[in-house]
Amino acid sequence: SAMPKETSNYIKRQKSRQKEGEGFRIVRVPPHRFNPLKTEWMAIYTPIVEHCGLEVRMNIAKRQVEIRLPKNDPSSIDPALLNKASDFVRAFVLGFDIADALAMLRMEDIFIESIQVKDVKTLEGDHLSRCIGRMAGTQGKTRFTLENSTTTRIIVQDTNIHIMGTMTNIRVARRAISELIRGSPAAKIYTSVRGKMNAISNAL
Repeated sequence: SAMPKETSNYIKRQKSRQKEGEGFRIVRVPPHRFNPLKTEWMAIYTPIVEHCGLEVRMNIAKRQVEIRLPKNDPSSIDPALLNKASDFVRAFVLGFDIADALAMLRMEDIFIESIQVKDVKTLEGDHLSRCIGRMAGTQGKTRFTLENSTTTRIIVQDTNIHIMGTMTNIRVARRAISELIRGSPAAKIYTSVRGKMNAISNAL
């Protein structure tokens, strides 16, 4: 199915920072992620307020999450926590579980990279549907195998793929996904990924 226009626009907006004031961050929420946000709100609110010392609110009218430094003593909080908190919320909005999204808040070297199927190969109709099916695999097997072998988390959302992990591991996962989109056999890709991850491990 075609991606809702709001979602497509939302992803484009993530490539550049919102118009945000000093000490203030906005994360816009596409319609299909608003109910999950409301359901998980306390799991999002608590670490931002209790662990980061920031203020956060859900703006229902504008369908966005607003995060800011505390009004009473803004200088007491490291401004870098604002970026971490907004990255945490963005990860959840993109479709990652709360437990995975929390890595954006707690770890220094975790990032998210998004790729679109059409940027790798131009596909339409049934060809596109089959390609998306190949990325997930039977009962999600392909995605889980790639996640486990590259130590990443992968979200397949219509024709968009979001990868969370270290930059090195994201590169390996991105190349594997690109090969999968181009039609390479999954077994061949797994072998290649294992070789690359072993090389990275040995280099460390």
